[in-house]
Amino acid sequence: MTVAELKRGERGIIKEVTSNHIPIKLLEMGCLPGNTVELIQFAPFRDPLYLNINGSYLAIREETARHIEIELLEEKAVL
Repeated sequence: MTVAELKRGERGIIKEVTSNHIPIKLLEMGCLPGNTVELIQFAPFRDPLYLNINGSYLAIREETARHIEIELLEEKAVL
């Protein structure tokens, strides 16, 4: 699964960045394996995506999001 496939409010752990075309600034802001990513919102036509990556809020293009592989986190049920 990739960041581009997240639904609003879903979270995942970054497993791998699969492209050399990811901007260095994105890596500096925490887009690294092991960090948590959450989809906050997306613009019309799903581009760009507004994300929270370990407390840093940023917008990235859907094309870039397709190169960030994640493992989806299961939400705990609230009783």
